[in-house]
Amino acid sequence: MTPSAGSRATLHQLDEATRSLVVLSAIITGGNDRQIRDALTRAATDIPAMWVEELLLQSYLFAGFPRALNAMREWRRLEREPLVGSAPTDIDQWRAEGEATCAAVYGSMYDRLRANIRDLHPSLDEWMITDGYGKVLSRPGLDLPRRELCIVAACAAAGQDRQLHSHFHGALNVGIDAVVIDHLLDALSEFLGADRTASARMLWARVRGK
Repeated sequence: MTPSAGSRATLHQLDEATRSLVVLSAIITGGNDRQIRDALTRAATDIPAMWVEELLLQSYLFAGFPRALNAMREWRRLEREPLVGSAPTDIDQWRAEGEATCAAVYGSMYDRLRANIRDLHPSLDEWMITDGYGKVLSRPGLDLPRRELCIVAACAAAGQDRQLHSHFHGALNVGIDAVVIDHLLDALSEFLGADRTASARMLWARVRGK
């Protein structure tokens, strides 16, 4: 139903299912148990089930394993059987696909990113590529533009402005129109609150050049 994560899909508008998906991403990252439960109940009717599964799987990268596990537990109450798509299981393929996906997200900053992360610790660089961008973010079932929007939402909800700055750029790099990010911030504003929304908008304005 959707292109694979590594495809060169583009996103020109924030359709209702995608809007619900990015709000869900923010709530999984920063919401309480009741908010997560209510959001997943809505998701069961508003969002393709495979998109929800993939968002929940990737959320461990940005929200941590405890939140990912708790959210998936709530989702299993609604969707009893996991939707297991085909995906590579070979670490060399994870690494190759991770390099391609990370390069698509970071564009001209890719080489600098890799050097900076290796300077922090070589293992972090390896895990970022093989586990993060390869094993998780290159999975089929949810296209890369929507994955990036979910990452933007998660970073905004977590108050991680350094990563939010990078993934604002990343969203543009993978073919998301700037107006879609405007609409994403509108969609998140009720959950984020006035101060956090204003901070995210200021950062986005700098990235966008306005």
